[in-house]
Amino acid sequence: MKSHEEARRDLVRQWVAKAEKDFDLSRHLVSEGCFYREAIAFSAQQAAEKFLKAFLISHQIDFPKTHNLGELLDLVARIDAALAEHLRDATALNPYGVEYRYPGDFPELTQEDAEAALGLAQKVRAALIPQLARFLAEPQAPE
Repeated sequence: MKSHEEARRDLVRQWVAKAEKDFDLSRHLVSEGCFYREAIAFSAQQAAEKFLKAFLISHQIDFPKTHNLGELLDLVARIDAALAEHLRDATALNPYGVEYRYPGDFPELTQEDAEAALGLAQKVRAALIPQLARFLAEPQAPE
């Protein structure tokens, strides 16, 4: 049976792996000049959300079932207020996680919007991956 620490490491890795897939998809679509800008923005929001959730799990902080990055950042602030404040502009991704997925009266996203969404996801990723490094590194075998 896995220890609590091993289980937490595995869960953090799973969330980061999912976040990386979303991030890579968004980055790939932007690099292709893809017309599917809503998909780019949605994947960027999902990546940011999953990186934040991985960070919270790494600190054993429970979070609600939410796509609201502001709520997640409020929880991050309990651990590191400066980090949460640094990432606060990522809340601009919130509409792409829910509203833009369904029909509604929303403006068409431009390529600049899609690239900005990717940039915000990159900012979250760049800030959190170093924080998660000890969970992502291969465990050392006992000598």
